[in-house]
Amino acid sequence: MSNGPKELNESFVRGLPDTGPVVMINLLRFRAASTDGDGSGWEAYQRYSRMVSPQIRAVGGTTLWAGNAEGAAYGDLEDRPWDFVVLVRYPSRGAFLTMVTSAAYAMANVHRDNGVEDHVILASTETYSKFPPPTH
Repeated sequence: MSNGPKELNESFVRGLPDTGPVVMINLLRFRAASTDGDGSGWEAYQRYSRMVSPQIRAVGGTTLWAGNAEGAAYGDLEDRPWDFVVLVRYPSRGAFLTMVTSAAYAMANVHRDNGVEDHVILASTETYSKFPPPTH
């Protein structure tokens, strides 16, 4: 089943309180082959990651963790198994929106679209973190 990556749900994100750091939980499933014919879906996602990492840092964000998804240890994934999980912390929802609505992000996102069969980003607020609160 291919749900395909959906567009940014900008009105939803803008409607959430923007009172501090957020973590965006990325769940990804890759295509076997990139739709542009340049390697695998994973390789296309790596091109996206190389382009977007400096953009994340530029808005004050950081990738906290990334790893291969192995399957459901509890619960049922039904028909949406994931290949990869990435946790990205932004200082605010505004910082996230600034990045993902930029022209530079649009250029990088072509590679994500080429390589990713399905992608969900869960917006989450921090209720606990080992990171200190932002100073700005």
